[in-house]
Amino acid sequence: MALVQALGLSKTFGSVRALDAVSFAIDEGITGLLGSNGAGKSTSLRLFLGLLDPDSGTAEVLGQDARSSPEVRARVGYAPEHDCLPRNVSAAEFLAYMARISGLPRTAARLRASDVLRHVGLFEERYRPMETYSTGMKQRVKLAQALVHDPVLAFLDEPTAGLDPLGRREMLELIRRVGGEFGISIVISTHLMGDVERACDAVVVLDAGRLLRTGPVSVFTEETETLEVELLEGTEAVVAGLRRRGLEPALHGRRLTLEGVSGEDYDTLRDVIVEAGALLYRLAPARHSLADVFTGEHDDERATEAAP
Repeated sequence: MALVQALGLSKTFGSVRALDAVSFAIDEGITGLLGSNGAGKSTSLRLFLGLLDPDSGTAEVLGQDARSSPEVRARVGYAPEHDCLPRNVSAAEFLAYMARISGLPRTAARLRASDVLRHVGLFEERYRPMETYSTGMKQRVKLAQALVHDPVLAFLDEPTAGLDPLGRREMLELIRRVGGEFGISIVISTHLMGDVERACDAVVVLDAGRLLRTGPVSVFTEETETLEVELLEGTEAVVAGLRRRGLEPALHGRRLTLEGVSGEDYDTLRDVIVEAGALLYRLAPARHSLADVFTGEHDDERATEAAP
């Protein structure tokens, strides 16, 4: 049974159609809900949380309709995108309170709050008022409060918003650890393809309220038959040597690509690099990226619209 399922889900706000009869399922693990601003990601989360009613279709969580089952909500965590933390309260006090309203007794709630804050790296700062926290620390508190009652599933809305590259990487690594050590399934709503590629097992791609693709991230980022070669020195000599041997590399600055490579082509490339005295920096099969999902889909749309 899927943890989350959208069945013909539609939602309109005035003249804006946020979701247009989308259907998809999310299983255990870490799943990215990917799309640009206005794609319908936050609307989907609110429908799954029972905070909005759909115009048509159903939003199911843990096998039940999200609108009519308080029991389901008790087994789900949520970290909103916006800054929602009380300013003059400590993280320890806030998390203990959130644990208590989720049903934990006072002592158990305090112990659980301390454990989760230790896990997210805020144990030493747990008694500081949250108004003194950095953006990264606040994002960690929001993650912690989504986990403090030990849910089956947690929804995280833009968990890396406002973070620098190092902060993003640390947050994504933390989310991976949560999924592995706590055994909590996670849905990450984000517009950042790199976040999904780094942290997620599966992806649901939305665009303007429509479903584009869904499936394992590994399927979208699998290796191609294109070989990428980056050289620090001798690029032109290598290109010339490959062309003399019947290969046609494409040159992009110091980087060249070879399409449709075989085992013999690797041997040829090695010999040419040695003969040219070139300095090799990187050699690897090219990989698809999630950007190709959007590019390919939109190219298909333009081709369809142009067809007679």
